Order: sequence, then structure tokens, then C-alpha cells
Amino acid sequence: MNGLVLESTITCPHCGHAATETMPTDACQFFYECKGCRTLLKPKPGDCCVFCSYGSVPCPPVQRRESCCAR
Repeated sequence: MNGLVLESTITCPHCGHAATETMPTDACQFFYECKGCRTLLKPKPGDCCVFCSYGSVPCPPVQRRESCCAR
């Protein structure tokens, strides 16, 4: 995985709850349910996944500068 960061902390824009999650290495994650308020998070327009929108680290495909599933 040569330098890839596989954990990202997702922070909910609704309640501020933060949780560290392990990201999939071969795909984007389109939905994430906040563990604090149970809001279903979706990527912001122009982002490929919830990690790129709300995470502390972008998803592995973006880290590798590869074509991402939504791009």
C-alpha cells in the first residue's frame, strides 16, 4: 500500500461527532451513518466519497491519484 493512509476521522457536519474509520482500498464509500446523530452522510458535490467530503484524509484512490469511481 506504499504510503497510503487507511484510517480517516469522519466529522459529522450536523452534530460534530467524530469517528475514526478504516477506508476501503479499492472503492469509494458513498454513504456513512453518523454514530452520534444517525444522519446519513453523502458526498458533497464534486467529491467522490464521504471520506473526501468529511474525513481527515481522502480515500485511497484519490491518495494514489487514480481515477475514482465518481469521476
